[in-house]
Amino acid sequence: MVTAIFPAAGKGKRMGAGMNKVFMELDGVPVLVRTLQRFSRCEAVDNLVVVAAGDELELVRGMLGGVAGLKPWQAVAGGSERQYSVWNGIQAVENAEDGDIILVHDAARPFVSDRTIRATIDMAREKGAAIAAVPAKNTIKRCNSDREVVETPDRSLLWEVQTPQGFRRDILIRANRQAVADGFLGTDDAGLVERLGEKVCIVESDYRNIKLTTPEDMVIGRAFLAEDREKGEIG
Repeated sequence: MVTAIFPAAGKGKRMGAGMNKVFMELDGVPVLVRTLQRFSRCEAVDNLVVVAAGDELELVRGMLGGVAGLKPWQAVAGGSERQYSVWNGIQAVENAEDGDIILVHDAARPFVSDRTIRATIDMAREKGAAIAAVPAKNTIKRCNSDREVVETPDRSLLWEVQTPQGFRRDILIRANRQAVADGFLGTDDAGLVERLGEKVCIVESDYRNIKLTTPEDMVIGRAFLAEDREKGEIG
């Protein structure tokens, strides 16, 4: 079984919209809905779990309840941090087995490709942990606390991490439990798995798989939709 978990409890302050960015519409369709539609069209995915803020649960359920063609889904309450929200999503899946695959995907990434979803699932099954990423385009500088450059890492070894991130269920559960025991709060799920000493493998994604974070990203998103329509695809 493959379950996709979508953390959607963030406030999206950088978007400056005064609302949860995943509820914002791209050409009349909420970002959250567009993201779930992408995963619903992937035959390799079995079910969906949206993790929302407690006071937005009914809004999410009402929004998704009227959408045709979604894979079986449920909406559950999130925690105070993204890490805790993902854990709530993991626990919400019934009849799950250790060898099942769990995908964690940003709800604000509605342009992920079917190829990337499938490749992440396949790599997670083979290696235990996989993350979608793209080669870094820009030179990266590592600085100290005074913003003085201390190192220029080799760009050919740098990747910009996206989602989905995929894991065997037993590995992701161990990683979350260990993080809680250690009082560790990570910035992504792969970071928790890395702390176990487990190898995390990269799946090359594409640069269209952007996270809608700022108003400029919405402009890019609308351009992607227009491009999809020109190709005869539904955005």
